[in-house]
Amino acid sequence: MDTALANNTLKELLERLALPFSAVEVSEDEDIVRMDITSDAANKIIGWHGETLNSLQHLLKAIMRSKEKMERSPFIVVDVDGYRRMQEEKVCKVAEQKADFVRRTGNRVALAPMSPYFRRVVHLYIANNPNLQDLMTESTGEGDYRQVVMRLKDEKSAQSSDEGEELSPIIEESGDGLGNLDI
Repeated sequence: MDTALANNTLKELLERLALPFSAVEVSEDEDIVRMDITSDAANKIIGWHGETLNSLQHLLKAIMRSKEKMERSPFIVVDVDGYRRMQEEKVCKVAEQKADFVRRTGNRVALAPMSPYFRRVVHLYIANNPNLQDLMTESTGEGDYRQVVMRLKDEKSAQSSDEGEELSPIIEESGDGLGNLDI
């Protein structure tokens, strides 16, 4: 994807929507293009629970897909004043807490339903963290109720005789603070 074109497109969107900004910094990390907006009025760009930021990101992806004639939308994350990064860190912290629960009890646990982006953050965090290599994750559920289920890797071998049996995740009603993630 042409990051210079994405940068110019985002700046034009911000200007046309009268959203104040002073700079946009673009960085690439594997298949993700991160676009960090600097603004004195970040709350205006974020909107209520991130709705404006989410819409801006969605619009940018659609425009880039059309301009570059892509089959699928590029993986772009638009952030302002570290808002998304704070949410990512929060999701990873909750995943670590749930990992401790899984280890202590041996039971699998389901995180609150979340967007595909945050499910991906959790899957990658667990897979790439050397301290969590005894755990595995999978997504279950449908639509807005899709969630990450975490369990011990050796649980599968212990239940191999139950092939074909659907997983029934344990859902804690502990208010883990993931209710308003917004990508």
